Amino acid sequence: MIKEIIVVEGRDDVTAVKRAIDAELITTGGFGFPKGVMQRIKAANERRGVIIFTDPDFAGEKIRKKIASEVPGCKHAFLPREEAKKDGDIGIENATPQSIIAALNKVRTENTEKRDEFKQVDLIRNGLIGNEEASLRRDALGKILGIGYGNAKQFLNRLNNYGVEREEFIDALKQI
Repeated sequence: MIKEIIVVEGRDDVTAVKRAIDAELITTGGFGFPKGVMQRIKAANERRGVIIFTDPDFAGEKIRKKIASEVPGCKHAFLPREEAKKDGDIGIENATPQSIIAALNKVRTENTEKRDEFKQVDLIRNGLIGNEEASLRRDALGKILGIGYGNAKQFLNRLNNYGVEREEFIDALKQI
């Protein structure tokens, strides 16, 4: 059983996560949180900690940012997009139990202090910006590091905010 409470978007996500692991979950009900949900997330974070595990799409990213801005110190789990797709739909509910477990095993804690370990030049030097393969390389690297996919700016923020170490970054680059 995972100690933290996992925050997902909907009931189908709860079903998928519970197929994979034994955990307590909170649903946001989508982007327009019903009254009291944010308060429940804050209380859960104080009590046991929370893991934000939203869909790897635009709406999921907005929900993740909304929660993280109001509940500092959350942990984050990212499911690769291709592991969340089924018949054109993207969501955690489409993932296999193995994919969900793998994502939760790579949980990252967001730093509350500003960190500048990585700079844009690191992305350029390593082919993560400015070439035709950059998007694919960021996607592959995000999977290995467990920080998900993002455009160049988002990816740089995730490298710095989710505690990725330089050595870990270099080792992951060797795998892509």
